Amino acid sequence: MNKVYIDKLSGHVNKEVQINGWLYNSRSSGKIAFLMVRDGSGIIQGVVSKSDVSEEVFTSIGDLTQESSLSIIGKIVEDSRSESGYEMHVSDIIIHQIADEYPISLKEHGTSFLMDNRHLWVRSKKQNAILRIRHTIIKACRDFLDNNDFILVDTPIFTPTSCEGTSNLFETDYFGRVAYLAQSGQLYSEATAVSLGRVYCFGPTFRAEKSKTRRHLTEFWMVEPEVAYADLNDNMELAERFVAYIVERVLEIRKEELKIIDRDTSKLENVVPPFPRISYTDAVEKLNSSGHKFEWGDDFGGEDETVLAELFDKPVLVHRYPAAIKAFYMKRDENDEKLALGVDMLAPEGYGEIIGGGQREDDYDTILKRLKEHKLSEKDFKWYLDLRRYGSVPHSGFGMGIERAVAWICGLKHIRETIPFPRTTHRLEP
Repeated sequence: MNKVYIDKLSGHVNKEVQINGWLYNSRSSGKIAFLMVRDGSGIIQGVVSKSDVSEEVFTSIGDLTQESSLSIIGKIVEDSRSESGYEMHVSDIIIHQIADEYPISLKEHGTSFLMDNRHLWVRSKKQNAILRIRHTIIKACRDFLDNNDFILVDTPIFTPTSCEGTSNLFETDYFGRVAYLAQSGQLYSEATAVSLGRVYCFGPTFRAEKSKTRRHLTEFWMVEPEVAYADLNDNMELAERFVAYIVERVLEIRKEELKIIDRDTSKLENVVPPFPRISYTDAVEKLNSSGHKFEWGDDFGGEDETVLAELFDKPVLVHRYPAAIKAFYMKRDENDEKLALGVDMLAPEGYGEIIGGGQREDDYDTILKRLKEHKLSEKDFKWYLDLRRYGSVPHSGFGMGIERAVAWICGLKHIRETIPFPRTTHRLEP
């Protein structure tokens, strides 16, 4: 007996197969029962006629509850009205377990309840679709970089120093020493870029920010390309090609999932290079001229990013921020010492920053000065300073948070639905 997945039924029409799954829903009408069975890849209707199965099998259908695990065996026939395009004429049923009363029934529940039951909520059609889109986004990230000759280099999770500032670090004991959970793999990627030219790291990152906004998690995944001999303009061109490719792949591969989550894809179809580029100073002028008061020198908050991004119909690249609000490693603009060669990509529709990066400072004396200005230990960053002593070159990179990208591409209201098990300031379970 062939065991097949629902999304692979096209080659099995008029053949008898076995589908292993869980009961999504059921109904019966006298001598016929209809079982909606899901197997992770899709949902199919199994039609069970009393005349086609044993009395024992037909009677057992009445014992089935939502999410009971079972195998259905029967002939596959085409059905254009069904979600999968097929249905099964069932000849036998194997029941593996009768589920207890399922806490997440096919009715509305509050967010807190659903998050407490996240381990079960991920089985729902919408959450299934989101996780499939997330998978495609991650694969597209890898495919784009791999196809453009980037080398994946894994960076450490335990780090002795801070990359983005000391105020939002998770501290832990490391055999009697203080260590931190990584905020970014960037500093290590700078080292490997000198070895390999074009590199990227991809993995979990951690920020101990006590933020309760719909855009923040304490644990999230980030992909970070880094390129030797690349300036700010090179970096912006890479970022827009990268994001455009990801969106293109999702539109191509996940049409059905986008329908399930009711995503307006017309807004994604416009995400093609070139993206608009404006300086921070111009962005401030645009905010103020649109009636949104903003002081030059301040960092953009979520509302500021939303107002600014809504002025454009595709992601916008904002560059040359005030150096005072950027990290120590950011190179300054040679024409204006007050500006850093940083760039953020802001997504439209209120999703704000999805990419942050820029050109790195490559001069030894300058970065040593910046470390002192930021009250960071020269000893802790000795290895990082070495990169400026032995063959330093202009180099740039950026980081894209996977969850921010998933939220935007899926059109989700809150970032908590973008990852199987989100971690926020008040949630460590399940």
